[in-house]
Amino acid sequence: MAERDMDFRMERPGLVEAGQHVTMTESVLKTLSGTMYYYTINDAVAMSNNTPKRLHHLEGTVKSVVEEESVYTVTVTINGESAGEK
Repeated sequence: MAERDMDFRMERPGLVEAGQHVTMTESVLKTLSGTMYYYTINDAVAMSNNTPKRLHHLEGTVKSVVEEESVYTVTVTINGESAGEK
């Protein structure tokens, strides 16, 4: 089964941890470049960047949480997705 890793930005520490199962909510943006999608880890824990590629599954497993300057990058592995695009 194919997997896709997607990065999310989290502003507060300790909301999720590696190995945790998470669900996501999809939001749609209509832009001049076409339709874009972004995803939020429930319940408003972290948000992804905009992506033109829609997810087929809205749940995954937290792969890592990395502390950066003022935010945390949460990487979620989503099963059943093509790995071609982050």
